[in-house]
Amino acid sequence: MSENTKPTALIMIFGATGDLAKRKLFPSLYQLYTKNKLQNFAVIGIARRPLTTEQFQENVKDSVMTFANVDYRIEAFISHFHYHCHDVTSSQSYIELKQLASQINNQYKLKGNCIFYLAMAPEFFGTITNQLKTQGLTNVEGYKRLVIEKPFGTNFETAKALNEQIRTVFQEEEIYRIDHYLGKEMVQNIAVIRFSNALFEPLWNNRYISNIQITSSETLGVEERGRYYENSGALRDMVQNHMMQMVALLAMEPPISLTPEEIRSEKVRLLRSLRPMSQEEVNTYFVRGQYAQGIIHGETVPAYREEANVSIDSNTETYVAGKLMIDNFRWFGVPFYIQTGKRMDRKSTKIVVQFKDMPMNLYYQAEHKLTPNLLVIHIQPKEGITLLLNVKKSGTTTETKSVRLQLANEGTDYINTPEAYEKLLLDSMRGDATNFTHWDEVALSWKFIDTISEVWKKTNDESFPNYPAGSPGPSAADALLAHDGHIWWPIEKIEQEDQEN
Repeated sequence: MSENTKPTALIMIFGATGDLAKRKLFPSLYQLYTKNKLQNFAVIGIARRPLTTEQFQENVKDSVMTFANVDYRIEAFISHFHYHCHDVTSSQSYIELKQLASQINNQYKLKGNCIFYLAMAPEFFGTITNQLKTQGLTNVEGYKRLVIEKPFGTNFETAKALNEQIRTVFQEEEIYRIDHYLGKEMVQNIAVIRFSNALFEPLWNNRYISNIQITSSETLGVEERGRYYENSGALRDMVQNHMMQMVALLAMEPPISLTPEEIRSEKVRLLRSLRPMSQEEVNTYFVRGQYAQGIIHGETVPAYREEANVSIDSNTETYVAGKLMIDNFRWFGVPFYIQTGKRMDRKSTKIVVQFKDMPMNLYYQAEHKLTPNLLVIHIQPKEGITLLLNVKKSGTTTETKSVRLQLANEGTDYINTPEAYEKLLLDSMRGDATNFTHWDEVALSWKFIDTISEVWKKTNDESFPNYPAGSPGPSAADALLAHDGHIWWPIEKIEQEDQEN
């Protein structure tokens, strides 16, 4: 389906009264509707809560008015929403859902196209998909697609078992595993920056790049997600999916075309090239942390162990830093550093590509070390690209200073930058799986992460908590890079100093 074609579909959202639907799905569908990206569509909200369709429509309206830029046509929009009170274990409930779906399909002329969106805990995925098949909801005239949220399993074995359950009902090409980072505008720009600029692609290898750093930090704590986070931690919550996907996009070989199949193929090849670790090597390559009490935005916030639904002696990591090595011709010897954490000093997701120094630095001065060339891809909260170069300071001196060439998606041209879920929902209706994860990617990521999980699960970290809330993270993360002669680049500080100078 071309990008200009407006899709037609019946979207069944399981977990329609949950936080994800309220904060992301309903507002994103509204934005697509007001931008005329949808043709005929309808939504069946499915959840245990006893609601009428009218009550559900009011909930959708409240959600849109709270979390979206409400413009107009709100009443027309919510008229496309219907509700079904549902028990995921009851066959009769699915029979009634099928009758409602058939009625709505005929009413809106939806051509039998169905999207099943499972916005709920993964332990229900197998039960739901099996019932959908048994009760005939997957026997449709048009296409059928399954959209599922992370976490997809808790390790490779559970992910494999879950995948085998789902694959008895849906083919791999019908399964859309959402990683919302892949819907972010600047993450999608990684491939464009690499493969459409002669300035970068010839330099994108171990001859010219010293290291690559990927940071995703939050100032928020676990909030009300303590019970989930105790079983997940930063490693499973962020590294296994979001961080590994960004590494794959940054390091993969150029695909022969921009089809989902070719892009996924190159990402899988890259993940296969990750240098495996023995259990004895884990603590050499990876660092974990847990936040203590500290100050965020001038307010004292509790330690992780003081959060609701968290054990008072929890060994769960809220911070992870690591060094990934890729053993292929392009990247051999170049470390990819990743770090992600909660309750850190700033909310920021960015990629820093550090180029190697000149072979002979004519402008080296003991008191003024030349800053290397850095390419920074800002993903959130601001979006944009920064290239740091060195130029001569004004006057008769030969001293240098760094200057920034910058594109910031903050001007009037970028006010309507699409929210990640908006893009991904539309792609799922169009049948474009480029920005969704294939099972092979999930499997390879879990196999890499499982080695780390097994080591950390067997040993209590006696240093926990080892970084105060509001700080850049544990000191061991700095030592990880210092061992290789590198530092975490303080991009925000460099930019502030440039502005002051």
